[in-house]
Amino acid sequence: MSQVKRIVVAAVCAALGIVLPMAFHAIPNAGAVWLPMHIPVMICGLVAGPVSGAVTGLLAPVLSSLLTGMPATGMLPQMAVELVVYGLVSGALSEHVRTGATSRDLYVSLVGAMLAGRAVRGVASALIFSPGAYTLEAWVTTSFVTSITGIVLQLAVVVPIVVSLERAGLVPPRYPQQ
Repeated sequence: MSQVKRIVVAAVCAALGIVLPMAFHAIPNAGAVWLPMHIPVMICGLVAGPVSGAVTGLLAPVLSSLLTGMPATGMLPQMAVELVVYGLVSGALSEHVRTGATSRDLYVSLVGAMLAGRAVRGVASALIFSPGAYTLEAWVTTSFVTSITGIVLQLAVVVPIVVSLERAGLVPPRYPQQ
């Protein structure tokens, strides 16, 4: 994929990272439950690579916070860290995981990124953002219990969207036909 196309994909995904949460935040606490900003960041990493994914992971929450007030200033650093890791790890794994099956590759990359992002957010919260006040119970609750709906949504839509983009010829196929 050309550098220009990577930039366009990152820009579109960053814009989606601003617009999607606006729709979900019309319902109280829907952002924390559905995690709409995570979806375009992970798609960007899987499609455009780790640098574009990481940049999108930083731009989406920062621009969204500046333009809409979501995420709130207190949540912004943790979300930015988490989303940067999602974009970076999904892109890095996507470049290196090759099982011979596109969907399997993408799911391995997606789940790896989901786990890495949550782990890094938890460590950063415990050591930097809320030292002494952030517990394992709080991490499990916010990372897995409250967000289980969003996790299921990500698993249900991210890979099919990436596969559809490949089939439509909008992004290069993972395994070109020979």
